[in-house]
Amino acid sequence: MFTVRLSDDGRAVEILDQTLLPNVIKYLRLETADDIYEAIFSLRVRGAPAIGVAAGFAMYVLAQKLPDDEAFLERLRLTGEYLCSSRPTAVNLSYAVCRMIATADANAELPYEQRLSVLKKECMAIYNEDRAMCRAISENGLTLVKSGDGILTHCNAGALAATEYGTGLGTLLLGKEQGYDFKVYSDETRPLLQGARLTSFELNHAGIDVTLICDNAASLLMKQGKINACFVGCDRVAANGDVANKIGTRSVAINAKYHNIPFYVFCPSSTIDFDCKNGDDITIEERSGDEIKNMFFKKPMAENEVKCYNPAFDVTDAELVTAIITEKGIARYPYTKSLAELFGKD
Repeated sequence: MFTVRLSDDGRAVEILDQTLLPNVIKYLRLETADDIYEAIFSLRVRGAPAIGVAAGFAMYVLAQKLPDDEAFLERLRLTGEYLCSSRPTAVNLSYAVCRMIATADANAELPYEQRLSVLKKECMAIYNEDRAMCRAISENGLTLVKSGDGILTHCNAGALAATEYGTGLGTLLLGKEQGYDFKVYSDETRPLLQGARLTSFELNHAGIDVTLICDNAASLLMKQGKINACFVGCDRVAANGDVANKIGTRSVAINAKYHNIPFYVFCPSSTIDFDCKNGDDITIEERSGDEIKNMFFKKPMAENEVKCYNPAFDVTDAELVTAIITEKGIARYPYTKSLAELFGKD
């Protein structure tokens, strides 16, 4: 299976429709801005790294549909703004879009076909860099655990959320290849059930011992001594180490802190937003209450008149994070200092 790729003819973004997993494996060919926007907004492609890769491919695909005139760059910018509005919290989306626009701008004087060729190379570079980052993150994560450890996961941060190993699950998948045995507890991750539909699916097919739990069972497992570490990915990390990730992540971190269990965040450099001072500056996407009341149920689980509050993410305070694992190495609190040193930021 693949998560996201550029079509062989270079005219479309191809994705695995993750809304249908684990029961149906179906691939989609996306050729228009509206198709790509809908796929990102509806979580057909999801996970910060995968969204970024998809956005890079999308900008190349959509650039080919723009006329070769003086307004090319401005039209490309507007296209990028439209795509970025689909999921405002994950920084990888805007990172990839801005990178593609910057490439187009830097090569604006080239003939049209050469300009497109440069854009294709850039989107493929984003893809290949993500693969390399995921591998390096996974290798760094293996230094923090040992065979036999019990690992709690929240949401999905595996190959389905990226291009190959993924981030938060990459250490588990790579460790399995190298002979490690892990006992993984995957919480279901309400309301979209990424842990149930995606993480348990990935780990089960990789031959890793995985047990699905309700979100609110995690604290009990920690008290019983069955959890040795918590693994999560992230959608944006602020310069101070505050982490935006799937709603419920903060609760896991607080429980882990109380039980003296390490809470590890797996993060490619493209997800670190050094322009974002702290978590208060992160826009939290709010989604429809239908995801709480209706999705995955045959009948509504609450009356129509009942109001819903459905933030897609929360922000975990830096003080609750034991370490942030990146492709460059492992950062520890205080992150304002360690992340800046790791990535050469003044």
